[in-house]
Parts: sequence; structure tokens; C-alpha cells
Amino acid sequence: MDNPYRLDGKSAVVTAAAHGIGQAVALAFGAAGARVTCSDIRGDAAEATAVRIREAGGVAIAEPADVTRLADMEQLAARAVAAHGGIDVLLFGAAVQDAASDVPNLDPAVWNQVLSVNLTGAFHAAKACLPAMIAGGGGSVILIASQLGSVASPGRAAYCACKGALIQLAKVMAADHATQGVRVNTLSPGAIETERVSRRYGDMASARSALAPKHLLGRLGRPQEIANAALFLASDASSFMTGADLLVDGGYNAV
Repeated sequence: MDNPYRLDGKSAVVTAAAHGIGQAVALAFGAAGARVTCSDIRGDAAEATAVRIREAGGVAIAEPADVTRLADMEQLAARAVAAHGGIDVLLFGAAVQDAASDVPNLDPAVWNQVLSVNLTGAFHAAKACLPAMIAGGGGSVILIASQLGSVASPGRAAYCACKGALIQLAKVMAADHATQGVRVNTLSPGAIETERVSRRYGDMASARSALAPKHLLGRLGRPQEIANAALFLASDASSFMTGADLLVDGGYNAV
């Protein structure tokens, strides 16, 4: 019996592939047999991820792109189609670091930047990649949301708003494109041991001290654990799943 978690012969586009969750996802997709287009605003770092995939025996290219620019996303989609024959999987994981603030003190420029990257970027990526996915007979779109898309965190108005919006955006796209063979889901991690989390708290030890007690499992997640969930959503193992939010949060939202 074929392994339903394999991505052999599939073309996958991964944004924010230079580091953290996005990099772990790109590596997992490559290891599962996908031809991966690694994208990031930092082109050299995206290329480094592609090199790791190739060194492990996979197929990968890199394409620098700014998710806030629709033209960049269209170029990314065109490059993936030209190099790999189509697009079967889109993983959108771009997110900008946001400053803690309540609404009265939140700089409108910060609000606009967070939504431009985290939310409008997802719209741009989907708008650019969906036509190729539909033309190929369908595929899987995965938007990285957050446990904070369904519960609040003080001082995170922009972040919580855009992550909640991603969950709703995925549901609408799932409804719009189900008959075209496209599945659309969100993946909502809890706190994960990434550079972003370390920067927010000053260092990883401080992040673990502050955040681990908020998770029932008593620790932060690892990028590979989120990559495993992304592989499930990208693969035929989740073929009866669309319009859903897959919560991988160590029990953060359970109590």
C-alpha cells in the first residue's frame, strides 16, 4: 500500500522557508518527495534551505519574494510552475515581529505592517498560486495561523486579529474551491522554539520560563512537530479534511 504521507511527484511552494517553522516544513516536504520552491524575503537564506534539501537527495529551488507585493508572489508562482510543472501544495508561513501594545497606544504603521505581511501576504500567495493549482486538478493550501487566532493575548491586537482572520480566510477559500479539488486548512501552532520567540523574550531560556507553563505539556513545541502536521495537511493522509483549523498547541487552548 502506498504511504499516504508521501509527496512524491508533487510541487510545493513554501514561504518564509529561510528559518523556523517555514524551514522545517520545506525540509519535511523535500524529504517526503516533493519538489520544493523555497521562498523568503531573504533570498540567500531561502537558497540555503534549498541547498539542504538538495544535499539530502531532494529537489528544490529558491526564489526571493516579498509577500506584501502581489507581483513577487506571481513571480514566485511562475517560477514554481516553470521549474516543477505546476503547484500542488502552498504553505504560507510569513509573519512579522510585532511590538506589544494595547489598541490606544498601537502605532497605526505597526498595525498596517503586521496585517500586510501576516494576512494580506496570505491573500497574495493564494491569489498567485491558486490558478496553477486549479489548472492541475487541485491541491492543498495551508495557512499558518496560531493558537492566538482563537484566544486572546494581551497586547497582541494586530497579531491576534490577523491570525483569526487567516482561519476565516481559509474557510472561505475551502468553500470556494472544493469542487475544483483544492483543500484549504489552517495550522495553528502554540509557542514554538524559534528565533522569533527567542527575540520576543530576549532569549530562549526566558521564553521557556514564561510560556511553557501555559501549555499542558509543560514545554514549547519544536519546529519539526509543526512540520509533521503540515506534512499531514499537504498529503493524501488528510484527503477528507478542508476548511478546518489544525491546532498543534501542546494543550494551550484546552483549559
